[in-house]
Amino acid sequence: MPKIEVNEKLFFNLLGTTLDYDELEARLTCGKAELDEKPDATLPEAERTIKIELNDTNRPDLWSTAGIARQLRQHAKLTVRGAKPVDYRSFFSTAEKACDSGNRVVTVDPGLKDIRPFMTAFVISGKPIDEPMLLDIIQTQEKLCWNYGRKRRSISMGIYRSANITWPVHYTAVDPDTTSFVPLACTEPMTCRQILTDHPKGKEYGWILQDMPKFPLLIDDKKEVLSMAPIINSATLGAVQVGDADLLVEMTGTDMPTLTLATSIVACDFADAGYTILPVRVEHPYDTGFGKTITTPYYFQEPTKASLATINRLLGSNLTADEAKYALERMGCSLSIDGDILTVRPPEYR
Repeated sequence: MPKIEVNEKLFFNLLGTTLDYDELEARLTCGKAELDEKPDATLPEAERTIKIELNDTNRPDLWSTAGIARQLRQHAKLTVRGAKPVDYRSFFSTAEKACDSGNRVVTVDPGLKDIRPFMTAFVISGKPIDEPMLLDIIQTQEKLCWNYGRKRRSISMGIYRSANITWPVHYTAVDPDTTSFVPLACTEPMTCRQILTDHPKGKEYGWILQDMPKFPLLIDDKKEVLSMAPIINSATLGAVQVGDADLLVEMTGTDMPTLTLATSIVACDFADAGYTILPVRVEHPYDTGFGKTITTPYYFQEPTKASLATINRLLGSNLTADEAKYALERMGCSLSIDGDILTVRPPEYR
């Protein structure tokens, strides 16, 4: 079962209220979660770490500080310090609605189709990253890509300094023996092939690429390297630090629905933390299942219809339409009611 560590101050700020640990433990049940370990109460709030075990492996949206805070906040009908709930729809594109991506465009090389074919991206803006947020970003990256992304095989995530990037960005297929760059934690260039054998991350995740004829490389329009997905970022554009702002978040992978949902989860997490989400247009030369060109974050979920009679029969309950509506809204859904029929719209992160 996934376990996460949350900074207490960041968590309660996102929750919108401060709870004692007994009350927190009681409320965690709405997310099928429990306290794994209470923090040292003698430490300052900003230095305390709450450890939470998550028992629902079908809810990757809960595997982050923002995600579990969102679930508790919605279930209790709370808002963050009295603020209005975040309107996720404002930055999500759909099949019917195209968001303006400006000059934020990524082109995908046709040679990646049989290697690592799909990509999504967005930019966050608004305020610098502090240390608790940076640590939480790293944790979210690890949990999503390890558990939901099958140890980075189907999902990997990279974050970069957007202000230093020259757009458009290019997701390319390169010769691993003749292409080199300086990876994170290094000072000298290494070939892509050499990274698999000599770099710690290459040794850990190199199995994903080792048999491929070419390797994926993300570069900007000046040919500055961002990363070699799904292995390692570069030591330049990919070295995000406390105080950085305007960050590019990208994900690459092999399954587009999984990748798109993971992107939506991370975008909603950043939005809950007070960042502005700026969509990115990704131009694939082949179909993704959502078309060749997709602007992400992208909402692809379909509404679900059910009669109130069917709901009550399956649950063994006697809910009124208003009671069913209230229960679904506490889980982040929106819905309309037409007679006995409820049409439910899943939230962007589900």
